[in-house]
Amino acid sequence: QVLLVESGGGLVQAGGSLRLSCAASGFTFDNYVMGWFRQAPGKERESIATISRLSRYTSYAGSVKGRCSISRDNANNTVSLQMNSLKPEDTAIYYCAAAYYSRTRGYSGAWTSNLEYNYWGQGTQVIVSS
Repeated sequence: QVLLVESGGGLVQAGGSLRLSCAASGFTFDNYVMGWFRQAPGKERESIATISRLSRYTSYAGSVKGRCSISRDNANNTVSLQMNSLKPEDTAIYYCAAAYYSRTRGYSGAWTSNLEYNYWGQGTQVIVSS
């Protein structure tokens, strides 16, 4: 059974920090690009950060660049998102997701499409108060 379980969400004041974690099981973790997405009420799900299989490449949405850092630990099948200087606009449900990597696809294009991700977690709520 494939599982992605997020944790670390909660209520935080603007300017504060949170570290989200995602524990993966049921698939070969290091064959997958990992990403963090978020969805605010009334808005589409958007990519926040992605990380390549061996952590050689990372990418971030412009809205969080400089404030967030994605990392993964393949030995423990986990991916994390450190979020600093949080803003009310960061309020959303945050999801971790896994996209199967192929050499044909490579890393020439951004891994930001929801449709490329095979597995999704249940989400964890982040609320940033002003």
